This record gives sequence, C-alpha cells and structure tokens, in this order.
Amino acid sequence: MTPEQLAGFSDLDVSRETFDRLTVFATLLERWNPRINLVSRNSLKDLWTRHILDSVQVFRCVEAKGHWVDLGSGGGFPGMVCAIMAAEEAPDAHFTLVESDQRKAAFLRSAARECRAKCTVLSRRIEKIAPLEADILSARALADLTVLLSYCDRHLRDTGVALFPKGATWEKEVAEARKQWNFAAEPITSLTEPQAVILKIKGVSRG
Repeated sequence: MTPEQLAGFSDLDVSRETFDRLTVFATLLERWNPRINLVSRNSLKDLWTRHILDSVQVFRCVEAKGHWVDLGSGGGFPGMVCAIMAAEEAPDAHFTLVESDQRKAAFLRSAARECRAKCTVLSRRIEKIAPLEADILSARALADLTVLLSYCDRHLRDTGVALFPKGATWEKEVAEARKQWNFAAEPITSLTEPQAVILKIKGVSRG
C-alpha cells in the first residue's frame, strides 16, 4: 500500500488486528479473481482504495448493531468488509450477505471462514427472499435509488437505516426516487471520491 492509502486507514481508526483480517481478505480475493471476476481487472490494482477503504467508510457511517444485511454483495463490498470490521468492533452484530451468483457466494463463504467474520451468505435473488428485517441495509453498485428503496420497503425495519454509496449523479437519483418514495436522506461525502457520497437513508415509505 502507498503512504496515502495507509493514511486513509489511519483516519478511519482501523486496528492492527482488523487491518490484518482485511489483508487476508485482499489476498483471498486476488487469488479467486482470475476465475470468477469478483472485481474488474482494471480496479484490482486499486483494490485497497477503490474497494476496501471505500467499504470501511460505509461501516463508519453508523453504529453496527443488530442485523446488517448487504444486498448484491458480489466480491464482498461493502458487506464482507463491514463484517470483518465488526468482528472486533461490534461482535454482537450479525451480517447477512445476499448474492445470487453461486460462485461469488462460494467466495464469500470462504472469506467469512478465513477472516473469522460472523455472517450468513444467502445465494438467492433479493426479490425471492422472505423479508430479512434488517436494522442496517447496504448495497453498492447494485441498482438506482428507486429500486434500492423498493428493497428497503421489503427488507428494512421501520426503525432501520440504509447506506448506499452513490456517484456524482446522486442528487439526480434522489430527485427521481422522491417521485415514488418518501424518505430522509443524509449525504455523507466520500473519502475516496470527492464528488461521490454515501446516502444514509431513513423513514422509507411509498409516496
């Protein structure tokens, strides 16, 4: 890692033990990636900044507790990274990672074992799963906000909070989503991409 990347982790107050777990995860992903394309080849060289650090900051947006559900977990971002963070910082929290691709789900189960992260991997489509009653719901690069809010309506508790990383066009997505949904959205500026945000969403109901 570069000094700048290490500084990013220092700013987020990641312990040595957690950093070591994340290193195990990164090594595992690099080993699996040529076979099942967990992340794009171009972004693999920026794995720590573009994917891992980007997911750590999602974890820092809320107090991890209760049931955390990550939708469309793919290569483990942000869900597996958040579960690894919680292993030391919020050991009572439990994570459910939803990933319909069987090969990616197999990777996630392997990562959970090797990184000693407390999580369940569900290899089914989001729409087919019974309501998960999440206290915290996250998803990264999965769908536009309007679709994500329909997942909130199904899987997020009334008192829960959703965390959705979004790019530079996030304001347009929020405006479009408000045509169908009522919700409160707090944009938190991304540490890894200044024009991007993490949308912290509460109070989702149909408009």
